[in-house]
Amino acid sequence: MEVLSSRVLLRPRDPTRSRRFYAETLGLAVYREFGPPDHPGVVFFLGQGLLELSGSAQAPAGPGIQLWLQVRDVAREQERLREAGVAVLREARQEPWGLIEAWIADPDGHRIVLVQVPADHPLRRDPR
Repeated sequence: MEVLSSRVLLRPRDPTRSRRFYAETLGLAVYREFGPPDHPGVVFFLGQGLLELSGSAQAPAGPGIQLWLQVRDVAREQERLREAGVAVLREARQEPWGLIEAWIADPDGHRIVLVQVPADHPLRRDPR
């Protein structure tokens, strides 16, 4: 299989609320919008990937879906989001594997893991 592009697809319970959260609260840039004006879908840039919000779901988010977002400064993002009214599920802390992580959730309960890669972490430096 030759994968040419990919994206994560979420079907939010309240598309307008979720769109505001990802665009305004998280500050993700829009890649494209599509569909009817009264029920548009939107695709956001997500670092090296894409996140699509389209359609809607009747059931709450399942526990198996998580978004992993690498940011420059987890503590700063955690405080910015807390000030914007986002509940922090788990405070920023350094994990045993060396990454700094904080957990938040989108309006439907999808966990979003905010990750910072410290300057001395092996992911930043090739020891060869």
